[in-house]
Amino acid sequence: MSETSTGDAVAAAAAATGAWRRAGGVAGTAIGVIAAGAAAGVALERLTVGRGMRKKARLALDATGPYGSLRGVPGTAVADDGTELHYEVEDVDPQVAAPRRRRLFGRKAPAPVTVVFSHGYCLGQDSWHFQRAALRGLVRTVFWDQRSHGRSARGASQAGPEGVPVTIDQLGRDLKAVIDAAAPEGPLVLVGHSMGGMTMMALGAQFPGLVRERVAAAAFVGTSAGRLGEVNYGLPVAGVNVVRRVLPGVLRALGSQAELVERGRRATADLFAGLIKRYSFSSKDVDPAVARFAERLIESTPIDVVAEFYPAFTEHDKSAALPVFAGLPVLVLAGDKDLVTPTTHSEAIADLLPEAELVIVPDGGHLVMLEHPEAVTDRLADLLVRAGAVPAAANVGTYGSTAQPGS
Repeated sequence: MSETSTGDAVAAAAAATGAWRRAGGVAGTAIGVIAAGAAAGVALERLTVGRGMRKKARLALDATGPYGSLRGVPGTAVADDGTELHYEVEDVDPQVAAPRRRRLFGRKAPAPVTVVFSHGYCLGQDSWHFQRAALRGLVRTVFWDQRSHGRSARGASQAGPEGVPVTIDQLGRDLKAVIDAAAPEGPLVLVGHSMGGMTMMALGAQFPGLVRERVAAAAFVGTSAGRLGEVNYGLPVAGVNVVRRVLPGVLRALGSQAELVERGRRATADLFAGLIKRYSFSSKDVDPAVARFAERLIESTPIDVVAEFYPAFTEHDKSAALPVFAGLPVLVLAGDKDLVTPTTHSEAIADLLPEAELVIVPDGGHLVMLEHPEAVTDRLADLLVRAGAVPAAANVGTYGSTAQPGS
């Protein structure tokens, strides 16, 4: 590394510190320290790995792991505040699914079971890539992007100076709008990861009749019914206390300086890639292309969206809504090393739904459906059989695997 490049890196670190500090106050100072440290870390890494080489590696991973490439028939649902929500439908393929039973003359064929997948915070519908590949053609599915995520529009209620904070209850109403548009009749199986599971709980709290009348089964993956303010994220007590105290202010500052922050995110991509991997996966041998895919999903979420959604989680408490799912086939699944929604939160859900199947996946992190797709798909397939959504003889295993991401 030349003296010139070293000097440029140090200058970049100093510039980043000054720019980020202008975000204001204690939050700005914290951001400046992070930016400076990240820039210094990138400068150090350039001793052994050039930026061009890292960029080529990312492009190679993107090319060899076409995750998120599966698409369905698109549609748009309109939320109660006018937000346009993007969804995609994949129907049953008669050549893949078991033959239908003969219909008696004059009787209308019953509406098929529809499996509705809701994704987590800072992700999108493509986070269900492996499960989507595995179930393709076997059962009718709906995948949707939550407001301000993926292909959905920014939340109308959050726009402008008069914007109101996002709430989990709003997300529950958004899910109702998607169901009304994409699956207006017939049985439903609801599947939600992290924020998506909370969205399902909010749906149950506000529309219990819908759950009782139409929901045939539910799966809560790596999620929580409340008390997220107590999560330590794998940090020591002192560190957690600092994070809880300054993070809301930091995020507000970041959200108000979105353009500046997005430039900073690009400059410190290597640092954020490490953080994403730590809080997404537990396995040391996770497929690098899958890790890169998760990186792309999270990086694509604008920082002001990250900021406007975060407060909703500290207020989230839907324990009282869970009994509406009692008596249904329910799967509660989590990775045993999930640092975002620890297994104790899944156990608390299972305690409120004592007939639910509780599955803790060994060596699994928060994005367990990407890290251990076979384990998650296997349990989902069993749930669909129990709900009568697919016949017991259906062979799910041949559709989709980590080895063949687009199959």
